[in-house]
Amino acid sequence: MTETAGYLPRLFQEGELEYKTLTFEGKSEKLDVQVPVLTKQQLDNVIARVKQASATILKSLTVTEIVQIIDRVIEQLLDRSNPYRQKAEKLLPIVTGFDEELIRIGLTNYLKTFRKQNLQRFLVEDFSNPLLLDDFQPRTKRGFSKAVGANLTVHIWSGNVPALPLWSLLSNLLVKSGTIGKLPSAEPLFAGWFANMIVEAEPRLEDCLAVIWWKGGDEEKETHLFQQADIVLAYGGNQSLESIKSRVPITTRFLPFGHKISFGVVSKISLNSRKAWKTVRDAAFDVIRYDQQGCYSPHMFYVQKGGNVGPREFARYLAHELDGFEKRYPRRALSIEEGASLSEWRQKEEFSMFTKSEKEVLGQHNHSWTVVYAGNEGELTLSCLNRVIKVVEVNDLSDILPNIKAYRPYLQTVGIAASPNELFQLSELLGAAGVTRITALGQMTSPEAGWHHDGRFNLLDLVNMVDIEHSAEEYAEGLASYVD
Repeated sequence: MTETAGYLPRLFQEGELEYKTLTFEGKSEKLDVQVPVLTKQQLDNVIARVKQASATILKSLTVTEIVQIIDRVIEQLLDRSNPYRQKAEKLLPIVTGFDEELIRIGLTNYLKTFRKQNLQRFLVEDFSNPLLLDDFQPRTKRGFSKAVGANLTVHIWSGNVPALPLWSLLSNLLVKSGTIGKLPSAEPLFAGWFANMIVEAEPRLEDCLAVIWWKGGDEEKETHLFQQADIVLAYGGNQSLESIKSRVPITTRFLPFGHKISFGVVSKISLNSRKAWKTVRDAAFDVIRYDQQGCYSPHMFYVQKGGNVGPREFARYLAHELDGFEKRYPRRALSIEEGASLSEWRQKEEFSMFTKSEKEVLGQHNHSWTVVYAGNEGELTLSCLNRVIKVVEVNDLSDILPNIKAYRPYLQTVGIAASPNELFQLSELLGAAGVTRITALGQMTSPEAGWHHDGRFNLLDLVNMVDIEHSAEEYAEGLASYVD
């Protein structure tokens, strides 16, 4: 089975492009994905076309028109009879290894984030007046301002989670910026499908974006492309981002999204006899969703003592729920490196039981999931992922703070099960400690529309604000034809 990935403006004749074949092995099928690889001259042609179309076509549309175009495409993707949606449900499990049903549910929940009403929330979160993207608007300080998107934003996407490029691709469209995106080798399909659907929904946008591929770390190609970009936005590990940064000109805005760490917090108030089951199940869902591959997935749960269900019982119940989820949504097959890392991590925890009698390691013999109850071993430690989680007990929720201090630059999401008073008191402390997103347990892997990714703005970082100061307006008034 073969699928062609990516999207290019209508520049090239048939047979003119070269393709690289990426091969993926599913449970019973093999998929060859052909990704477009451009020469330097072809890349220059694409850059010129995208910049021109961004300036003359994309920026001529109103933000309302763009929202309506995106909403039409999202509506089509939510329809399971749509050919692109059927292709996604069939091919993404082969490419990613994730369970078919988990991908189906995940895609639906994810795509709903980008319906019209949520896109409007997306806009007003960053712009109190979204019309700033269409025309100069009056400001309270006097004068006028307009938000102008770049003519070319380059996106380096990661593929650890299916359809992840959608966030930045849609953000770029909303600010009327031309896009060249680099397909991730781990999941090279969804971004191209979406680009094709956007152009089918509005043919005028056919030259406003390109979705291509090159081998990661191709310094010559990246340097050449970055020199012609207004903004470079990149996802990836910190080392690869540092390498990319070295090739971005000092005059070009660089927006990196690197490795982050997330964890859960469970108050004793959520562990009474009536509420404990839901709390545990929500925690388990955060663990199994895409096998902890997202930055927002938990590495550890801090569980407060004193509830009807104690931290040790919480760990055992969590193990039971993970076992149930494994039967319904099996974990993807691991690579040799991932399997070795998991075995080493678990073996280390099992050896430590000889010196720490309170510790308990739970899990199946095939290691499809692992829960470690670590007592009061409070320091935040990293999971090896793939349904591996540690449970640590705390007396007071504020006891967490010294244990996360060392990871301040990397903290992102905290999933919380707590009372309203506890939520706001703890959120104040977590925010000061470096956490940028606080959500409900069970929702860690589903950020809301308009969330501030790593504490930053989704749209404001992609525009330049142009101000007409009041003095210029006043001066112009004196030169008007109706003034004697």
